[in-house]
Order: sequence, then structure tokens, then C-alpha cells
Amino acid sequence: MDERKLLAARFEEHRPRLRAVACRMLGSAAEVDKAVEDTWLRLTRTDAGDVANLATWLTAVVARVSLTVLRSRETRCADSREMRLRGAAVGDDGTGLEEQAELTDSVGLALLVVLDTLSPAERLAFVLHDMFAVPFDEIAPLVELTPGAARQLAARARRRVQGTVPGPGTDAARRREIVDAFLAASHGGDFEAMLALLDPDVVLRVDAAAALAGAGGAAGAAAVAGTFSGRATAAQPALIDGLAGAVEPPGGEPRTVIDFTIEAGRIVSIDLVADADDLRGMDVQISDV
Repeated sequence: MDERKLLAARFEEHRPRLRAVACRMLGSAAEVDKAVEDTWLRLTRTDAGDVANLATWLTAVVARVSLTVLRSRETRCADSREMRLRGAAVGDDGTGLEEQAELTDSVGLALLVVLDTLSPAERLAFVLHDMFAVPFDEIAPLVELTPGAARQLAARARRRVQGTVPGPGTDAARRREIVDAFLAASHGGDFEAMLALLDPDVVLRVDAAAALAGAGGAAGAAAVAGTFSGRATAAQPALIDGLAGAVEPPGGEPRTVIDFTIEAGRIVSIDLVADADDLRGMDVQISDV
């Protein structure tokens, strides 16, 4: 197999994820196809041997391409949201209607409508972090902001989305129940209870400051549960950018924030944030109980 075919085969392995990112970024079947193909063209013009992590590189490229499309929309007054959701690029012969319907079904019309009210940068930060677990230090360069500022973008978008498109495990009361239950299970070392609250593919991420303090990342429910077993004795419930989370240590000024991402009633990612600049950029309200 020549190098071109090998590169194409590697790209095809990542195509489903790239399409999923572009679908949520753009909401238009025609634009999704073009964004993915533009990503492929950029890969062919790059020395793939210099790409350390192809999945990360491709995700960043398709996100950047999508961001450019979103920003160009803002300058085209005639390009209305309603037309995009119906498939503005659909031809007179109806070509593309089926693809647009499949996209809408896979993402959800209500979610697409709300995502379309976000600014391009908010949409990118929310989609990449909350839907695809991309860390903020990788999102920040795409929107030309610090990781803390990118986190704030995602938080604003998250509040708008969750306030408009309720779903399993996304309402504030249910999120609080899940976080409180996880902290209690962690405090008591109840491994099975933690497993029941974690998505099988959950990811624990730590920033550089948390890593220097001795924290380590983990992937998979068993590994994350093992890392947290007995840990939450030093955690206190708090609202992080309006959503249930925790801080360490209890009382006084928090030195570490425990930020949870929850989907369909399960914890899909946990971020330990200890960087002082990032902490200053977060709205942290410590609970009394």
C-alpha cells in the first residue's frame, strides 16, 4: 500500500468523529461534508509524519474549519438559521434532503436550534469540551484565548443549552444528586457506587498545576473510581460556573476545582483544575452543606 492510500485509510478511521464534530458545529449536511473534505485536503498537504497525535490534529483542523464557516455566516445576513436547519445548500432537485434529515435526527433539532444561538467561539468551546471531552488547553489556541477564558465560553454556552434543551441528567437538581452521590461514594470508598455513576469511558483530566501537586489522570470507570476512592474527604460541594461540582480543600480559598461533565445521567469526564489563573476565571460558589 502506497503512502497516499495508507494516509487515506488512517483518515477514514477518524471520519465518523470528524463528521460528528462538524455536525454539531455547523448543523448543515452540505457544510459538514465540505468541512470534512477540507480537513482531508489539509492533511494531504501536511507531512503526517510530523503529526504526533493524528486524532487530536484532525479534530483541531475540522473544528477550525467549522469555526471559519460559522464566522462567515455572521457576515451574510441573508443566510438565516431557519434555512440552514432545513438545509440551505439543498439543490432544486432535492439533493441533500435525506442527508440533512439524518443529521437533524442524529443531533436533535432542538439542540441545533440552541447551538445556532451561540457565538462561534462559544459553540466551538461547548461542542469540543462538553460533547467530545477535548481539554481546554487544546481548545484555547483555536479561539485565541487562555484555557480559563475558553472554559468561561463553554460555561456560558452550557448554561444556555441546559436552560433550553433539558434532557436526562442535565437539569440542575439531577446533576447535583449525581455529584453529591459520587462525592459521598468517594468519601466512603464505595467502589461499586462510584462505578454506577461513571460512564464506562469516563476520563479524569488534570491540569499542570494539579499534576505538580501529585494528581494524575485516568481513563475508564474502574481506573477513575480507583483514583477517587477515599479522595473526597477533602472535597466540598460547590457550584462551578453555575453547575454542580466540588472544591478542595473545604473552607477557605479553594485550591483545586473538581469539574464534572454529565451526560444521560452518567459522569463522562472529570477535570481537576488547580491553575491559579484558571481558578480566577471561574465562578465558584461554595455550598454551605
